[in-house]
Amino acid sequence: MAREKATGAIVALKVIFKKQVEKHGVLPQLREEIEIQTRLRHPGVLRMFGYFHDEKRVYLVLELAPGGELFKRLQSVGTFDEPTTAKWIAQLSAALKVVHEHHVIHRDIKPENLLLDGDDNLKIADFGWSTVAKNKRQTFCGTLDYLAPEMLDGYEQRVYDKRVDTWALGVLTYECLVGTPPFEVPDSVEETHARITSGVVDFPDEPQLSTDAKDLIVKLLQREPSKRLALGDVLQHPFLAAHAAQL
Repeated sequence: MAREKATGAIVALKVIFKKQVEKHGVLPQLREEIEIQTRLRHPGVLRMFGYFHDEKRVYLVLELAPGGELFKRLQSVGTFDEPTTAKWIAQLSAALKVVHEHHVIHRDIKPENLLLDGDDNLKIADFGWSTVAKNKRQTFCGTLDYLAPEMLDGYEQRVYDKRVDTWALGVLTYECLVGTPPFEVPDSVEETHARITSGVVDFPDEPQLSTDAKDLIVKLLQREPSKRLALGDVLQHPFLAAHAAQL
């Protein structure tokens, strides 16, 4: 947390060590993150006000999200109820729709990269794996539990587009309601990989999910990208509509 001297505005500083950037060869990602997040304007996207640097570090000046990571909140409570989940999925869907309209694919939607403001509204925060995409992509990135089948070996073509974010939205909906990602097999990357590429979603007996919640998850977690629910349709889905009063 920091205060801007001239205005007194409270902001967050993301501090990045130049040695680490050089060591891991991620300067292109850093430049792209700054470029993307500076120009995107939406309530559901964490605002970047600018950046500066000294000999050792780069500082990104960001909107403060005092609610912290969605990941830590989920860890502390185990699962979220359906109205809360619906609110956040609606906010994330609306933000992603705008991100995609700017030809940007996030590629790493997961609870660790989603922050909450002081009113518990969701913000997309980390654009370190994002890319400006006029065409389909073939690079590998992201977190295994949230990777779409087309991003993994064993799929017919390792080519993907913005619909990988739609898949991640389905994984997030499931994890918020159930407490674990839908395809995770603890301690086995190979089995998790196989479950993702199969695209078969199993629901536990507890917690018991509503029919609408299951329907939304299944429609987002379609193995074939063209069959996944479009973000505009997600916002009209009965699961979100049922809780519209609380959004």
